[in-house]
Amino acid sequence: MNRELLLHDWLVAGIALAAGAAAGLLLRALMRWLGRHAERTRWRGDDIIVDALRTIAPGAALIAGAAVAATTLPLTARVEGFVNQSLTAVLILIATLSAARVIAGLVQSVAGARTGVAGSASIFVNITRVVVLVMGVLVALETVGVSIAPLVTALGVGGLAVALALQDTLANLFAGVHILASKTVQPGDYIRLSSGEEGYVVDINWRNTVVRNLSNNLVIIPNGRLARTNMTNFTQPEQQLSISVQVGVGYESDLEHVERVTLDVVDSVMADINGAVPDHEGAVRFHTFADSRINFTVILGVGEFSDQYRIKHEFIKRLHQRFRAEGISIPAPTRTVAVHRDEFQTAPSAPVPHQRDAPPSLLSDGGR
Repeated sequence: MNRELLLHDWLVAGIALAAGAAAGLLLRALMRWLGRHAERTRWRGDDIIVDALRTIAPGAALIAGAAVAATTLPLTARVEGFVNQSLTAVLILIATLSAARVIAGLVQSVAGARTGVAGSASIFVNITRVVVLVMGVLVALETVGVSIAPLVTALGVGGLAVALALQDTLANLFAGVHILASKTVQPGDYIRLSSGEEGYVVDINWRNTVVRNLSNNLVIIPNGRLARTNMTNFTQPEQQLSISVQVGVGYESDLEHVERVTLDVVDSVMADINGAVPDHEGAVRFHTFADSRINFTVILGVGEFSDQYRIKHEFIKRLHQRFRAEGISIPAPTRTVAVHRDEFQTAPSAPVPHQRDAPPSLLSDGGR
């Protein structure tokens, strides 16, 4: 310490700290006001920037006040250097947190814009946030005089042991990166696995893929399993798809008339029902002579996978009503069972052999 501390020194240092705190509060209020205005715009980038400045601006003002207060005190060169290094390190950490939020938000915004859904692949967001935080911590340690070269070497050696201990976790991590990089699955796609799980992909994070099925339940699938299994993606290469409905008419029906009526119903459904494809060209294909009717397939177009149930529902109702109006029958399978009664004739009883009376014995008393 160059000289003794005076009341004046404490008073100036207190004023500097108070000014820094007041500036921080004013900046916080200003950032809150800017945040409300940024929410009204369509661009999401201004929300991310204001959200990041909401942390760094008040913190920088408070650190600046503390730095000014430190310069007014009669500190030794060693203490003053330590205080400056500490304040600089704290400022770097605050800036690192803000930068991590900004970059992660931009990555999430870009991912959401590319996939066209609200939920994005958080695996890239998490990786970006971790990388920025690690770099900021290393810079802060270097600022306070801690050599990071031995630390990096120790982390490299320890990373091998961690990699061996976390083989499954790392396998899921790299599987998730591979899935997103290959664009086989993106958030918002409707998928079905060979094991039966199906639904909309909500998120792909560092460990698993979250799928929301049509009953609004979440199915958690490890990324490694998703990368190894057979899967059908109903959204790739395009979201629109064709579905088929099986119908049958009686043998007495005029098939040309049946085809015209069915196509009229297809056109009305495609034009009226939400989720259908208006420019879809319907198709009718007769294919089977069944036991009691002629079966055919009707091809319908739907906008995306979950729309098919509503389209099928409306098509079957309209087709049934139109067939009844046109007199076209949809026979149910019939079967004729003939029961034959066997007539069993009873065979006549065999005649009982006639027993003649035995002749009188020659050896009798009278014959003597």
